[in-house]
Amino acid sequence: MDLNTLWFVLIAVLYAGFFFLEGFDFGVGMLLPMIGKKDVERRAIINTIGPHWDGNEVWLIVAGGATFAAFPHWYATLFSGFYLGMFLLLLALIVRGVAFEFRSKISSPGWRFGWDWAIAVASFVASFLLGVVFTNLVRGVPIDADMQYTGTFLTLLNPVSLLGGLAVVFVFIFHGANFLSLKLTEGPRVKAHNAAVRNFPAALIFAVGLFAALYFTGSAFSEKGALTLVLPLLAAAALVLSRVLGGQKKEGWAFILSSAAVVFTVAAIFIALFPNVMISSTDAAYNLTIHNASSSPYTLKVMSIVAAIMVPIVLAYQVWTYWVFRKRVKADPKSLTY
Repeated sequence: MDLNTLWFVLIAVLYAGFFFLEGFDFGVGMLLPMIGKKDVERRAIINTIGPHWDGNEVWLIVAGGATFAAFPHWYATLFSGFYLGMFLLLLALIVRGVAFEFRSKISSPGWRFGWDWAIAVASFVASFLLGVVFTNLVRGVPIDADMQYTGTFLTLLNPVSLLGGLAVVFVFIFHGANFLSLKLTEGPRVKAHNAAVRNFPAALIFAVGLFAALYFTGSAFSEKGALTLVLPLLAAAALVLSRVLGGQKKEGWAFILSSAAVVFTVAAIFIALFPNVMISSTDAAYNLTIHNASSSPYTLKVMSIVAAIMVPIVLAYQVWTYWVFRKRVKADPKSLTY
């Protein structure tokens, strides 16, 4: 495996980690005002992700940084062409972070309720935009011979990408409901389980519909043939098994399988893309690949050495934080930290 391929794989792993971790995080955010009818319930829900949400977002920052360093032309075309979408994504992440920090600064129920809805809306917007962006990556966008995106923001909002946005939203909601079922107690735990039951059909239908649309219309999936559907089918099977085991109150397995569904989906996207990093709908000759979009071999070599040292440390730290905060959270004002 050459360094170009290695860094493509590492970036795919970073995005898979982000979607897995921030997926349930966003799902929890979207479910916040639906499951938490009382302030104490909403506080308990926030406390399930309180030690983790900012660490989960770091995966996106690292993935973006790795893209910039390893494949600068990919980074330049993606972030300049998708500029407005990326700006809205960043804005949603900022609003969400501010809401987490500000909601408990004042004890007013109205103040807290307003920030809780800000968390929910920002989580929805971020999830939807991520779905739009990654769907367009495998579907292809207009790119010219100079690696310049030649479309507009509305070009990105095509029917298939909008379907991708909704698929990500509902899969994240289902994933988040499984996480809350695993982390809450008593009444909120039951509400989380019911939310998983309610949102499962939409998650499965939109996810299967997205991959069907990508396969039967022009995309990286249709170009490479039926083998690219293996991982999407595994993702759909994982979703179904997650629902079945969740119904049997095997909440740990339900969460593991919804996590697997998310990881399989991201893996399917990157496998369909390879060796491209962005597909040009203008002309296949203008595709950005792991070779024409990459940094120099020396840069990739130095990055590989740094990653070999730092990535295990970061992973160990994050695993440790989840172990420390592994206990269930009870909606009890006496034990909750605001």
